[in-house]
Amino acid sequence: MAEAIARAEIEAGHLGGDRGRIFTVSAGTAAFDGSPCSGEAIDALRRIGVDHEGRSKRLTAQMIRGADLVFGMTAGHVAAAQSLVAGEQEQSKKIHPLDPEADVDDPIGLGHASYDRLAKHFRDLIPRRLAEMLPA
Repeated sequence: MAEAIARAEIEAGHLGGDRGRIFTVSAGTAAFDGSPCSGEAIDALRRIGVDHEGRSKRLTAQMIRGADLVFGMTAGHVAAAQSLVAGEQEQSKKIHPLDPEADVDDPIGLGHASYDRLAKHFRDLIPRRLAEMLPA
């Protein structure tokens, strides 16, 4: 969901300026490569006007090294990502919590309403965090 919403917000120009250079991808610290998005996630995205047909990817050290910025939904995700590049200070500096105020809970198994709440939260949070963290 985060990738789809980030792309939609970037494409809609909600970040201002020339953001055509932003490439976004979503990867999980415990994801299984190639698994389809859950039906609840796809439905929640459609309800906010975002189409997505992505598949899951497991986060790798190589992905982090190639990124300018990495967000984790929870402190545990941030720690897991940092462990992939342990001892590489420059790489670890790229990794941040998506919401600096609190963990963003995964809605898996909690039904459509939880996915809808998360989609709306992402739609507010992701553009704000990208604007804060990316150079102008």
